[in-house]
Amino acid sequence: MRLNRHIADTGHCSRREADRLISEGRVQVNGIRARIGAEVGEGDQVLVDGQPLRIRAGKPGARRHVYIALNKPVGITCTTDTTVAGNIVDFVGHEQRIFPIGRLDKDSEGLILLTSNGDIVNRILRAEEKKEKEYLVGVNHAVTEEFLRGMARGVRIHGQMTLPCRTRKIARYGFSIVLTQGLNRQIRLMAAAFDYRVTQLRRIRIANVRLGELKPGRWRNLTDAELRGLLPEQQVW
Repeated sequence: MRLNRHIADTGHCSRREADRLISEGRVQVNGIRARIGAEVGEGDQVLVDGQPLRIRAGKPGARRHVYIALNKPVGITCTTDTTVAGNIVDFVGHEQRIFPIGRLDKDSEGLILLTSNGDIVNRILRAEEKKEKEYLVGVNHAVTEEFLRGMARGVRIHGQMTLPCRTRKIARYGFSIVLTQGLNRQIRLMAAAFDYRVTQLRRIRIANVRLGELKPGRWRNLTDAELRGLLPEQQVW
């Protein structure tokens, strides 16, 4: 079996992502650095970043659902409609059918979660709505304490007041905001109520899942601890 397929079949990542890991020298077979196009057989030991691949389903080679953290670039649309240019499904290119959990608008970047487990998307969304989401925001006017206090108190958008939130100045034209809501274009509309225009918006955290050093356009599998933090009472594997 081709090495990239073997890695993908364990649920570690897609074939395309496996090829990237191999090309970066992060995969070893029987103690030797693997090459693109390599094949493996029964009994071969495959290590990724020095660790053996883990199979979490009931039998060797069986697939499990995948749960992904993606650093979405600007210009990618969070839709499963593959007729839409720049849709997130084609962008990730995963072998399994995946669904974005929630949304991050086309003009925004940063952390978004995806999964192959369509049955659990709504449950994760309901849990996520009660959890913190942190953003870094750039705006076109200097950030003032009055602006930050107004954002934190709440703003009327979509016919309702937004919930109180936390804000902090991080630069002359930048601030961080922590929300427990996910209304459509919420931060942009909140800022517009004070005559500010958002020039850059990056989500860096959802609950206990952090963007960290994940580069734009790259994705990784969530850890067990991250999944437990999102849905502590739910068996998701």
